[in-house]
Parts: sequence; structure tokens; C-alpha cells
Amino acid sequence: MWFKNLIIYRFTKPFTDSAESLEQQLLDGAFKPCGKQELSSYGWVPPLGKHGELLVHSTNGYLMLCARKEEKMLPASVVRDMVSDKVQQIEDAEHRKVYKKERDTLKDEITFDLLPRAFTRSGATYAFIAPRQGLLLVDASSVRRAEELVSYLRGSMGSLPVIPPALKHAPASVMTQWLEQTPSAFELGDEAELSEPGDEGGVIRCKRHDLTAEEIRIHLEAGKQVNKVALGWNDQVRFLLSDDFTLKRLRFGEEIQEQASDQGGDDAGSRFDADFSLMSACLCSLVEQLIEDLGGEDRARLDDDA
Repeated sequence: MWFKNLIIYRFTKPFTDSAESLEQQLLDGAFKPCGKQELSSYGWVPPLGKHGELLVHSTNGYLMLCARKEEKMLPASVVRDMVSDKVQQIEDAEHRKVYKKERDTLKDEITFDLLPRAFTRSGATYAFIAPRQGLLLVDASSVRRAEELVSYLRGSMGSLPVIPPALKHAPASVMTQWLEQTPSAFELGDEAELSEPGDEGGVIRCKRHDLTAEEIRIHLEAGKQVNKVALGWNDQVRFLLSDDFTLKRLRFGEEIQEQASDQGGDDAGSRFDADFSLMSACLCSLVEQLIEDLGGEDRARLDDDA
């Protein structure tokens, strides 16, 4: 359950729903497996999986959600080949040309016939709401996947006033300065990506490299900016920060995981509570520290979106 990535959203209005109220709002959108003729299905499932029934798991005021997506695996190449074969059969048997409209109809018929026999794949996306901090944090490897959850949550609730944090300064500019003077709360890692301004500018990727070395400084003096940089925070978590203010490859330290293990009980619910409680508090503090060291938020922009 420990998050591996982080997409960050800020509430523009206070989140006041209780866990019980949110639970009721999510019920109509609970997950249902794909029907025979459905390509995909999306819905809420218990964050505790088979060990729980509630769609909202609450611990220390934090509210955990989990969305499941199921998709039919129907490769386009298979459909395309079957359509081509069918077209060839018709043209050979009836001595006529099959045009686009009829091809599209054949494609729909073949897809309809294949769907009930298609294999399915599924995946879960976790997120939690931190009402006191005004944050919605999503464990997603891409903004598209996070937006899918946010959009579905908005549909379930009728309204969801969240936006990405309105930072005062461009993260790339601040992150570039960090290679020369990293904020005291953070430890510089050994990975970074630097690029020249412009769509066609050169890109330098460094791994297992001293980011304070002379050759890195030369690239910075030449005008390159930092797009990604590996950081550590308070010996609790390491991550890769990108210039779109997303965090990838989160790795929590042994100390915080051992603390969660010590606090967790023998049952799955107690262990989940311990993990969730420590992880959520850690990530919220990390996000607030990052925002502060990146120059803070433009509250006027937040008010405009409220």
C-alpha cells in the first residue's frame, strides 16, 4: 500500500465531508466487472481489498480511496487482420469492392463477437484526502491516470474543487538552483536530467553521478535547467522530483517502515492502519516542505479557482 508515485492536488475550498458521507457518495460508483460487450469498467473498491468492505478507509483524519479499472485485451492488430480476411472473402465471393462504410460495420461486428472471449487485465489506483492540509494525493505513474481518478471522484461527489498546486515559481528554475545549494531539509541524490530551453534543446541524463561535480556545473553555466532531480527527505523517503511537480519512484526508509511494522497488529486491518497513518503524515509533511522550498503557492490563483 506504500505509494510509489505522487500526483498532487490542492483543494481550493475546505473539504468537509466525513468518511461516512463520502462512503455514501461512492456507493453508486462501486466497481462492477466488465460486461460481455464492455471494453472497460471503472469503479471504487475497498482500499483494504478482500480484508475490508468499506470504500473509504479513515485513519487519523485521512481518507483513503481505491479505484479499480478493468480492460478487455483486444489487440487492434487481431481485429484488423480479421477484418481484412473478411473483406477478402466478400470481394472474392461477390466480385465487388468493399468500401469504408462496410469495413467499419464489419469491424464493429467482429469486435462485438470477440469481446465476450477477450482476456481482461485490471489495475488499482490509490489516493487519499488530507482535509486538514487541503490535499488530495494520488499514487499514479502519470497525470492521465491520476486525472482519471479525479474525474471519477468528481462525478461521484458532484463537485471536487481541486487543482494542481499553483506554485509561485517554475520548479525547473528552483531545482536548478538546488544543485548549487540544496535546502537543508533535503539531501541531493545521484540522478538528474538537465535540458536546454526550447523544444529542440539538448538533454543530459545522469545516473549514479555526483551532481555537484564540475561537469554538471559546466552544463548549468551553459544555460541548461534541471527537469528532474533525485532527492532524499529527513531519512524518511527518497524520490525523483520532476519539473511538473510530480514525484516518482518513492522509496520509504527502513526506519519508518519498521515503525509501521511495530505499530501494526496481527490482522490486515491493523497493519494497513499503521502503514497508512505513517505514510500519509509523512507525505503531507513532505509536500508542504517541497512547496515551501520551491517558493510557495500563489494564493491569489487558488482563490480565483475557488
